Amino acid sequence: MADQNIYTLTRETYKQIKSFNREQMQHFVGQIYKNAEANHTESAVDINELRSRIGEIKGIGENRLNEIMSVISEYLNS
Repeated sequence: MADQNIYTLTRETYKQIKSFNREQMQHFVGQIYKNAEANHTESAVDINELRSRIGEIKGIGENRLNEIMSVISEYLNS
């Protein structure tokens, strides 16, 4: 698995985590989750840009493009 750490755990943070009680740990993990969720929504796929880029591929006509976009929309909404 590739190293995809976007959060660097410093020695100071590690020491803090070791001393957390359950409530502090729950809050800490909750903040990490909220940050990840915010980052996820900020990098959402631009459907219109994706459609235009796929449409530029040689051999992809309007009907095939509509089929592809339908599959992508179903995948993103599930």
